[in-house]
Amino acid sequence: MTEINFDGRVAVVTGAGGGLGRSHALTLARRGAKVVVNDLGGSRDGTGAGSIMADEVVQEIKDLGGEAVANYDGVHTWEGGQAIINTAVETFGRVDIVINNAGILRDVSFAKLEPEQLDLVLKVHLYGAFHVTKAAWPHLRDQSYGRIINTTSGSGLYGNFGQANYAAAKLGLVGLTRTLAIEGAKYNILANAIAPIAKSRMTEDIMPPQMLDILEPENVSPLVAYLVSETNTETGRIFSVGGRYMARVALLEGEGATFDEGFDADDVAAKFDQVMQVGPDALEVANGVMEQTGKMLTALGIQLG
Repeated sequence: MTEINFDGRVAVVTGAGGGLGRSHALTLARRGAKVVVNDLGGSRDGTGAGSIMADEVVQEIKDLGGEAVANYDGVHTWEGGQAIINTAVETFGRVDIVINNAGILRDVSFAKLEPEQLDLVLKVHLYGAFHVTKAAWPHLRDQSYGRIINTTSGSGLYGNFGQANYAAAKLGLVGLTRTLAIEGAKYNILANAIAPIAKSRMTEDIMPPQMLDILEPENVSPLVAYLVSETNTETGRIFSVGGRYMARVALLEGEGATFDEGFDADDVAAKFDQVMQVGPDALEVANGVMEQTGKMLTALGIQLG
């Protein structure tokens, strides 16, 4: 089997100053990719900025003998997205891989949600993927090659208390991913989404220590590296990944029910069990992000408590 490598490829990784983004950047660089390490350098809630985080990862890559350049623009504006891609093209002459990883948290119950707690979360996660990918798209189309990874979440797929803003943005990324896969197919542009469970500054104070011990970001990056490689042919897919576990996530629709013309709510009630049926062989969709996490822990044979 030929070893996966990224010789001659240029990757842009947003939010790459730490956690998952740093791991993705280092993984690709070790296999030959030239990397744009983007990070605004702000705090977990999106405030502040700085260059240290991105610079340190760039230096790590150079110490490995790789090539990398830092970028400090925010993904939350069209101008920022364009500047990030311009850094790749101006420095390395092209862009092949886009990994939309940048994110922030402003968790709050829906009842207490304020506009500022919604707006920036949407702009960083959902709009950010639009901004960066839209700037890269002409380059990917012109060269008939591209690989895109969007970072969704179990919160987006299944819901989570206190994360209505984050969950809405993350599920929006699934719709974007599937549409990019359709529109990019004839240009050899593949787009996939990952729902990672990993230790990072966004999760390190909300997960039990025994979980964090196995949820190193480095256990997510191998899947990312495969999906953005020339070896992969899958597109429009969603993957749950964490620890040493990964699984495809599928949207399910049952056989359904049909109604006579002029049907009403009572008719719906009479057939609602049929409407709800997804078939004996279908997988039950998890009822929350904790069920998603529990499934992963069960598969790995890990018990908490």
